[in-house]
Amino acid sequence: MDQIKEYLEQIVKVSDKDWELFSSKLKKVECKKRTTLLKIGKVENHLSFIEKSSIRLFIPKEENDLTFGFCFKGQFMSAYDSFLTQLPSTYQTETLTDATLWRLTFNDLQDIYKSTEIGNIVGRKTAENLFLMKSQREQSLLNDTAEKRYLNLFTERPQLIKEIPLKYLASYIGVTPQALSRIRKRIS
Repeated sequence: MDQIKEYLEQIVKVSDKDWELFSSKLKKVECKKRTTLLKIGKVENHLSFIEKSSIRLFIPKEENDLTFGFCFKGQFMSAYDSFLTQLPSTYQTETLTDATLWRLTFNDLQDIYKSTEIGNIVGRKTAENLFLMKSQREQSLLNDTAEKRYLNLFTERPQLIKEIPLKYLASYIGVTPQALSRIRKRIS
């Protein structure tokens, strides 16, 4: 739980009273590698802080899944659009490694927003960061070549290169695994 408090403290000073309420709502969950956290058609009811793991967000397909996002240790993760709207998700989430998560339910988060001084600030800052990451990714998919998108990963999100299997990286940058192999060969 210390990692969560450190994360929150980077955004805003957390009083003992606010931390007591916030931490009382957290539930620890341990998952094995390749555990589906949320299936298509189910409503996301959890916002999870990743103590340990890498998690991918994807649309399953018969041939190759379409991977469009990753979350790592020290971050909050969720099928956030489903979480916010409380409508069924159009994609899935799964652990890529064994995971330790600290989870809040939708209702518990609403209580934190109402009952703490920091809840709304942390919620807004986290939503703003998620929006910026999504916007940058969309612009990159529209403006950059696959090779440039791959090279950008080295500077913008180096943990992807280190922790994610190549087939998921290929999908994330919008190419086949074979095309990614050619890109890697060309730039090495």
